[in-house]
Amino acid sequence: MKPRYRTLLIWVLGFAVLSALRAAPPPIAQAQIDYLLAFVEHSGCQFYRNGTWYDSKTARAHLQSKYEMLAGSGGITSAEDFIDKAATSSSLSGRAYQVRCGGGEVIASSQWLRDALSRYRAHDAPRAGRGAPANRGDWRSIVVLDHKIAMYRGHVLRATRNGYRPV
Repeated sequence: MKPRYRTLLIWVLGFAVLSALRAAPPPIAQAQIDYLLAFVEHSGCQFYRNGTWYDSKTARAHLQSKYEMLAGSGGITSAEDFIDKAATSSSLSGRAYQVRCGGGEVIASSQWLRDALSRYRAHDAPRAGRGAPANRGDWRSIVVLDHKIAMYRGHVLRATRNGYRPV
């Protein structure tokens, strides 16, 4: 391979890797977003979008596709970003999404998801003394570039960069 083409290939691959790294939200945010998407799907509630009520599985699929598009461009870095940018209103019409559970009153999807996120952070998110194993030997760790991520049962417990400071 000619040196000029090799240099071009290195630059193209470098930009591809940097784009992929920028696109993913931090591991803790990703775990919270995954929780919210699963919460939507398993809620059994109806979702109002652009004049039509949809079931929870259809709503999750829609929010998932919006999330993937926004995350791919680096537009989502937290669970709050996910709620504000993907799960609050239609990007086409601007109409707010609404939720109705069990024939109850209609509530804005943004408020419904913020409440769910608050409950998750207060009670369900694993942390030391709450769902996390006492023995750190039970944690599974992965290393992504210079980030070390400690996980237990699919939940991110801790993320560090260069092994010494929280991300």
